[in-house]
Amino acid sequence: MATAVQKITLSPSRDIPFNKLVLSQSNVRHVKAGVSVEELAEDIARRGLLQGLSVRPVVDQNGTETGMFEIPAGGRRYRALELLVKQKRLAKTAPVPCVVREGGIAEEDSLAENVQRAPLHPLDQFRAFLALREKGQSEEEIAAAFFVSVNVVKQRLKLASVSPTLLDVYAEDGMTLDQLMAFTVSGDHERQEQVFERLKTSYDKQPYTIRRMLTEGAVRATDKRAQFIGIDAYVEAGGTILRDLFQGDDGGWLQDVALIDRMVADKLKAESEAIAAEGWKWIEVAPDFAYGHVFGLRQLRGEETPLTAEEEATRDALQAEYDRLSEEYADADELPDEVDERFGELETAIEGFETRPVVFDPAEVARAGAFVSIAHDGAVRVERGYVRPEDELPQEPEAEPEADGEAAYAMAASHDGDVVTADEPTPEPEEDEGLSPISDRLLTELTAHRTLGLRHALGEQPDVAFVTALHALTLKAFYHYGSDSCLELDLKSVGFSAQAPGLNDSASAEAISLRHENWAKALPKESADLWDVLQGWDSDSRATLFAHVVSLSVNAMHETWNRRPRALVHANRLAKAVELDMAAAGWKPTVDNFLGRVTKARILQAVAEAKGQRAADRIEHLKKGDMAAEAETLLADTGWLPEPLRTPGKATPEPMEPDGEMAQGDGGDIAETGEPAEAVHATAAE
Repeated sequence: MATAVQKITLSPSRDIPFNKLVLSQSNVRHVKAGVSVEELAEDIARRGLLQGLSVRPVVDQNGTETGMFEIPAGGRRYRALELLVKQKRLAKTAPVPCVVREGGIAEEDSLAENVQRAPLHPLDQFRAFLALREKGQSEEEIAAAFFVSVNVVKQRLKLASVSPTLLDVYAEDGMTLDQLMAFTVSGDHERQEQVFERLKTSYDKQPYTIRRMLTEGAVRATDKRAQFIGIDAYVEAGGTILRDLFQGDDGGWLQDVALIDRMVADKLKAESEAIAAEGWKWIEVAPDFAYGHVFGLRQLRGEETPLTAEEEATRDALQAEYDRLSEEYADADELPDEVDERFGELETAIEGFETRPVVFDPAEVARAGAFVSIAHDGAVRVERGYVRPEDELPQEPEAEPEADGEAAYAMAASHDGDVVTADEPTPEPEEDEGLSPISDRLLTELTAHRTLGLRHALGEQPDVAFVTALHALTLKAFYHYGSDSCLELDLKSVGFSAQAPGLNDSASAEAISLRHENWAKALPKESADLWDVLQGWDSDSRATLFAHVVSLSVNAMHETWNRRPRALVHANRLAKAVELDMAAAGWKPTVDNFLGRVTKARILQAVAEAKGQRAADRIEHLKKGDMAAEAETLLADTGWLPEPLRTPGKATPEPMEPDGEMAQGDGGDIAETGEPAEAVHATAAE
């Protein structure tokens, strides 16, 4: 005969006045976690107590019940009720639903209630939020009702953009929440399912891989083309943007590349038409030009439009207000918002007066042209006033300038500019009663002596020699008239045989261009006036200009057709002398400029050097493209540089493991060996 199964008896429940309840020392929760007591109190006030308390009778020393009940499980709910009582929103004697426990151990009750409580599955939370949204509640109302941020609500609702097929896979634990969130980048269910099928046969199923697959071919919102056309205009034209609510996406990805290209071309065309209306002979238009595209072209020197009396008064008033505010808030730790905003307005207005439009000679405009492109920040870049060699006017024979002394006048009267060498005998002029001109041969001989005299004298006066060299090189850099100097110095502003990605928009290119433009404004318009101007400058100004002009001749490029091992060794020494730091100069390894163009072994070596061997091991299984993209993320802001960009003798950053500990291995300085730079260049891409 079968034994009857003993029935379970549940603990009775009853309503107990609040003032008969006390906290128990047996409650295992001592660390605050989750929703705060204040938030829980507001929730109880709104919805009532959704879960009763677990209590035990308090007994005296004789085991007799005292009429009080302690709470081993439900302490946070008790404190929330206590807060409502203190706020006089709940009566002290208000009945509280309780389950009265008598057997067992109080600590076990508390532990069981906290441990066995299953958290809500994120998919269930998403569906609950979606149901509330469909019933008319806003994201802000949902967030307030459940004491979460609006962003959490948006994130959960964003899961609605994922294919139902993938939601089912997630519900059956077929993917992680991080993987599911990665799929929200794209709202195209078909595309999501295609990527999911690709993942099934891939060893790499990380969220960043999913995002990369979904955004292949898209243009980042931070791209200068996107900034140029404007995100709002792109969306208004029907373009779609992929967004990631779960990670920083810098504005997302613009998906319709063809639309971007069309809008960029249309806007550049409109900008160029406005520039062409100024009368230029030619206009070249492109989203970007190669660095050095203006080499070999003469740039016109226009005149800034002078300020009117009214404009000068306005500028002076703005400057006076700026100076007054600067003095008033000089000791302030933090500026008030309205003052900070006013400072910005004043700076913009004053800068507008300082950067006046330049006016060119109409005759020169008719022979020159302009380049119209996009700057690194998305603004339109216009480079006006460049004259091509074929558009230059035919040069007239140079007129001899007047020199000091009677001999100079005689030379000017007789010399026609032709050079006669010493081995070309020329008959001396026949004697006559008048003052005959000096023969070319004699003039050459005399000036040969003068040349040696000048060399000797100049060699003994370093200050004058410096100004003379500066004069000759500045003529080459800014005026393109080498014949204005008697020094046979040459300055080659070398072009770039290879255009690295982003070279024209690099920080160094921008800084050099700005510096050159500022010097051009400071120099006289006519080359004939340059000598006197340089003579009048102080030594610091001349030295700074000299540094800029000489810097334009630096060529430290490795070129397969032009082997220059000694020059490249000197480039290393020059880098050491100026303490060059290419990382500080803004260079970072990316897929385009390095990582995507070297072997997997070099990628892993770079990651190991910068982040430690464990970081390299974690991406070793990836395919080349994915490995390069992940390495770009890992190497960002580490200061890591490939060997050709490192400065000899400059310490390289120690590799850091992902957990923040220093990795074991070599992290010392790079020795200066004198080897050619090509010996350390990257191998061919895989």
